[in-house]
Amino acid sequence: MPNRLIDETSPYLLQHANNPVNWFPWGDEAFQEARDRNVPILLSVGYSSCHWCHVMERESFENEDIAALMNEKFVSIKVDREERPDVDSIYMNAVQAMSGHGGWPMTVFMTPDGEPFYGGTYFPPEERGGMPSFPNVLHAISNEYVTNKTELQRITSQLVDRLKQMSASVRSLDPLTVGIFDQAFAAIVSQFDDRHGGLGLQPKFPQPMTYEFLLRYYARTGNSDALEMVETTLNHMARGGIYDQLGGGFHRYSTDTFWLVPHFEKMLYDNALLVKLYLHAYQITGDESYRKVVEETLEYVRREMTSSEGGFYSAQDADSEGVEGKFFIWRPEQVTKLLGKERGEIVNHHFGVTNTGNFEGRTILNVEGSIQQTAAKFGVSNDEAEQIIDESRQALLDERSRRIAPMRDDKALTVWNGLMLRAYAEAGAVLNRSDYVAVAQKSAGFLLNNLRDGGRVLRTYKDGRSKLNGYLDDYACLIDGLIALHEADLDPTWLEHADTLAQSMIDLFWDPATSQFFDTGNDHETLIVRPRDSSDNAVPSGNSMAVEVLLKLSVITDNKDYHTK
Repeated sequence: MPNRLIDETSPYLLQHANNPVNWFPWGDEAFQEARDRNVPILLSVGYSSCHWCHVMERESFENEDIAALMNEKFVSIKVDREERPDVDSIYMNAVQAMSGHGGWPMTVFMTPDGEPFYGGTYFPPEERGGMPSFPNVLHAISNEYVTNKTELQRITSQLVDRLKQMSASVRSLDPLTVGIFDQAFAAIVSQFDDRHGGLGLQPKFPQPMTYEFLLRYYARTGNSDALEMVETTLNHMARGGIYDQLGGGFHRYSTDTFWLVPHFEKMLYDNALLVKLYLHAYQITGDESYRKVVEETLEYVRREMTSSEGGFYSAQDADSEGVEGKFFIWRPEQVTKLLGKERGEIVNHHFGVTNTGNFEGRTILNVEGSIQQTAAKFGVSNDEAEQIIDESRQALLDERSRRIAPMRDDKALTVWNGLMLRAYAEAGAVLNRSDYVAVAQKSAGFLLNNLRDGGRVLRTYKDGRSKLNGYLDDYACLIDGLIALHEADLDPTWLEHADTLAQSMIDLFWDPATSQFFDTGNDHETLIVRPRDSSDNAVPSGNSMAVEVLLKLSVITDNKDYHTK
């Protein structure tokens, strides 16, 4: 029998709607239920393309005995972190403060007033690898809540104070100087992998904002090391398994140092930010391989991640048929059967497809050598080798499309749609592609028509339903996309919308006491703290995007208040 999640629109929440767990969505009903029953709340936060979220669901949330224990001793709330970044941010900070690390699925235990006192990430159904079993954790937490409330009150009080300190901000007295850029560059250099690109060893995340900084640093200073770091990273990523060599687009991150074996989910925001990065690298270097990545990635998004209404979907799963990466991997005989022996051998060599494979006995396509090297090995011309590779890629892509595809999270988030809107608009202008500008125009119309309620921007849309008040990053990224579209087609309508939204953004989110923005609006529900994040992570923070769009608008509109903010 379905639980309360059956009425939600989030694909992630709907995945759990038939669990035997009596899940509640985040809201007053759940907190009141916990107060009435005098039991703690179990908050579980994840997202649809999260591999370990699926694992914990299969192992624990679909387990009748574990579900019965959860239902008896807790009120359980399930949250999609992509819909509720405020909830995710507050309680992730709490988990990191308690355990020293975080991640998803996130599991938080808290009082009926929402005050956390214990948390972690994935818990296995039986004790494993030094991790306690989930049932044992449930029993221990329930007993502690019943028998030791004085200690729990002390813990929650300290944690909430810590969270408030983390969201507070002190105005810096240090001046902004060019030296800050030099310090940042030196810090990146100290972490850079000269051989394979990227920062650190493994896992490796794309971190496009870091390389955007390096491109700007190169443009400002002429420091060739900065540009070389970008080129090394982009070249290795584009040739590695993190890039879908057949269909275009990037997977989430690489589990190794070589950009070879990814976690196979594809996120809209990664691809929007990486399109912009490769486009900027193309503008600076003229390297046609970067343009190719831009065009292939935008074609992937148009083909697989765009709705008929013009919105962009959020993500594609890592798993298909319950196996991570199954959709993307190959054996050599599959290739030769499809292409014939002669072409198949050329393609297998070029993409590194072998009998031993590089991922559980099969191969993630990657490119170790050049077209010229492949041509020389098989005694064909460079042009002929390139033609064979291009035609074979399409044949393999067509064959792959007949496989059972990973699940797609088909909700549209304003923030990520704004990022992809900018990617299409800017690529259309730079590459003189009117078809990209047309995609951006349709996207902007979709967002303005479907993700506003009166003047208020909303967060999420699916199946004709829009809901949840938008956050700072929703406003800032939508404004950024509209500015880029205005720059691409010179239609003043987009600029007028951007200006109106900027005024609303200031009214809703600006904090005059600290001269910064909050992440949630002044019309938002009251949480244990009002979150504010000024650090870029996988996506730019709302504050940094707000600063960028206000700087742009201050120049375009000569609005002095924007510049002052």
